[in-house]
Amino acid sequence: MNSQTSKTSIVIPVEPAAEQAIESRMRIEIRDIGIPPRPTILQQIDAETARDEPDFIRLAKIINSDVALAAGLIKTANSPFFAFSKKARTAQEALLILGLKFAVNTIASLALQQLFKHSPSMERFWDASATTARVAGWLARQLKGRAGIRPEDAYTFALFRDCGVPILMIPFPEYRAVLAEANAERTAAFTDIENQQLGINHAKLGADLAENWMLPDDLCAAIRYHHDLDVIRAHDGKLSECSRTLIAFAQLAEYLIQLQTGRMQSHEWEKLGPTALNILDFDPSELEVLAAEAQEVISDA
Repeated sequence: MNSQTSKTSIVIPVEPAAEQAIESRMRIEIRDIGIPPRPTILQQIDAETARDEPDFIRLAKIINSDVALAAGLIKTANSPFFAFSKKARTAQEALLILGLKFAVNTIASLALQQLFKHSPSMERFWDASATTARVAGWLARQLKGRAGIRPEDAYTFALFRDCGVPILMIPFPEYRAVLAEANAERTAAFTDIENQQLGINHAKLGADLAENWMLPDDLCAAIRYHHDLDVIRAHDGKLSECSRTLIAFAQLAEYLIQLQTGRMQSHEWEKLGPTALNILDFDPSELEVLAAEAQEVISDA
């Protein structure tokens, strides 16, 4: 622990017993961090989709029980990004347009946003996540064939990739400063900084939530390891090719956004970019052209 007076730093030694007490208390606090339970509406939707012949009318009725979720689903179906020829006017039409799997994942992301809508600065966080999701989906469409990733899969992963961030905002008031330190770090992994400061990181918590909410296994694994360069590089079974490709699309999307907006919020591309390009088999010399092509998607409200 450091105490500063004027410009002089005084290092106060911490006794081993006190250090152990701090670590013990931190473990207790981490254990007490609550992973939001799976919303009832998702459980109801799952029960219906598990039937041999799901009833879209009944599904629409379940979704319509939450006006905000129904409106969000319709808005997603009508997004210019997806460019569907038919416009949805009801939840049932949105289900038919998006398809069951993507519709359920969309509802899950909307439900997550509802849970943390009162957290500080979360509106800007979700807006940034949505932009990354649009660009990641667009990349999957442009660079089609990579590990069989569909645009909607890349879109969904990018929405959920950092879902552990709002979870940590609640129990740790100092987390905003930890994020700033992690974003400024040029060599150590983002999650290493979180682990050092808090004893936990947003990737692990996000993956725990995704697993608890029964999201696809490949997506959960990608959330857990999306800052872990060694795991991303390795072929040791922790990550499927699908998971590695989801991470690469989202990382490239984030970098293209930084190039176009001029906002360099982190140094993650320096650490993960070369590996992401290798996974996607993409020539670095073509990045500027790709960024220019992505401009319309990035600026799409």
